[in-house]
Amino acid sequence: MLQSRAYLLNLASWLAITIELRARYLLLNPTLVPKYIIEREIPGAGKLTADQLKSISQTSCGVLSNMGPQIQWVESYVTEDKIYCIYNAPNKEMIVEHAKQGGFPANAVNEVTAIIDPVTAE
Repeated sequence: MLQSRAYLLNLASWLAITIELRARYLLLNPTLVPKYIIEREIPGAGKLTADQLKSISQTSCGVLSNMGPQIQWVESYVTEDKIYCIYNAPNKEMIVEHAKQGGFPANAVNEVTAIIDPVTAE
C-alpha cells in the first residue's frame, strides 16, 4: 500500500509539472494557443460612452487577471448592438467562464480555424 501511495504522489507531481511546462510553452508560443471570436449581444453597444467602455474593459481585465495568463484578450470591435471580441485561450470553456465571471454575454464562441488576408491571394 505504501508503494501505491508513493506511486500516486509521484504521478501527481509529474502531472503538475507537465501542466506547468505546457502552460509556459503555450505562453512563449502564442501561435499554438487557439484563437476565438466571441459575439456578445449588447443592445445599444454602439452608443456606449468612453467611460462605459472603459468600465467594461476594466471588469474584463480584472477577471482575466484572476484567471491567469493562459487566457488573453486581444481586442474587441464594437458595433451597433454587438461587441465582437478576439481572445487566445486553451479552450472554449475558459472563454465561457470569463464571460460568466465578468457578467457579460457570450452568445457565440467560435474557434478560428484559419486567418486570411490580402497576402493569402498572392
